[in-house]
Amino acid sequence: MKKVGIVTLNGYFNYGNRLQNYALQEAIELLGFEAETVLIKRDTTKSVQMIIFNVLKNIKYKVANNKAEKCMSARIKIFKEFSTHYIAETPYTLSINKDNRFVNNKYDYFVVGSDQVWNPEMNRTSQTFFLDFAESKKKIAYAPSFGTSEVPENIKDQYGRWINDIKYLSVREDDGAKIIRDLTGREAPVLVDPTLLLSKEKWLSISKEASNKPKEKYLLTYFLGGIPDNYRKQISNVVKKNNLKVINLGDIKEKETYRTGPSEFIDYINCCSVFCTDSFHGAVFSILLEKPFIVFERQGLKSTMFSRINTLLDKFNLENRKAENICWNEEVFSIDYSGIPKVLETERNKSFTFLKEALNVKEK
Repeated sequence: MKKVGIVTLNGYFNYGNRLQNYALQEAIELLGFEAETVLIKRDTTKSVQMIIFNVLKNIKYKVANNKAEKCMSARIKIFKEFSTHYIAETPYTLSINKDNRFVNNKYDYFVVGSDQVWNPEMNRTSQTFFLDFAESKKKIAYAPSFGTSEVPENIKDQYGRWINDIKYLSVREDDGAKIIRDLTGREAPVLVDPTLLLSKEKWLSISKEASNKPKEKYLLTYFLGGIPDNYRKQISNVVKKNNLKVINLGDIKEKETYRTGPSEFIDYINCCSVFCTDSFHGAVFSILLEKPFIVFERQGLKSTMFSRINTLLDKFNLENRKAENICWNEEVFSIDYSGIPKVLETERNKSFTFLKEALNVKEK
């Protein structure tokens, strides 16, 4: 059986990151390959410290550092347990910007994606995430994200060279396709995030009920950038008017909720009355599980990261689920998903056609 190495971000704290990694693995294995995620070492200590700092800063709540670190450590442990159970990872770890060519012979193909692997602010402009260690004919990019609408001028030449050496290119959002076109002159198809390649039934099969999930109806929130006061007021009005309990997945003050993993994330969304989020994958799983949701633009970012959400909502004709577009009195709990199965079928066929060609899958 031929073997595929997946290159993605290897953090153990973000729901979308873990679930997209699992989904890409499953999609590749459906095509008859053995898939394994290649671990890549970044500055993880600094990353965790920055995450803790940003959490405390965004929620405007002072918590002793040791308590925050304990809560974060418990969350990371749960995420690692999920990864151990569901994701095949290498026993070795590559270091960014080092000579990693030894790994080339271990796999028949390499697939980089689908998280923000090409975000210039996250990966120290690392050629490792452009598969520099592999032969060009083995390189495949499945729906990677730049996480920005433009690449800084001082790294455009590097990005152009690295991207041009990837034989099969695709991207996750419209802005990414424009970046590739501007840097290389190549046209890259915009493909859906791998989480959308798996069925609702498949996702529910790995879901898990959290021990503290409420019995009564609840409104779920998941904000990676904290909940700004104007958003909080809108959400509060919905809660009061409909007598709902509130569950905040991204709030470190709710310790038991914060310490839940990707499997619980799926179940929380599946059972909520309405989901309010600024997360791309929050919107994705709302669509997959056919739940009412409202998506807010994340505030306080240096560059817009909303392109991927715009692309997603536009593709599924759900632009009315943006907070600025929704009619708060009538549309909060009302959402028409009747057209979604057809769109999903089209997008899944498009994505699997790309993967089959890139992986040289012969139709029987």
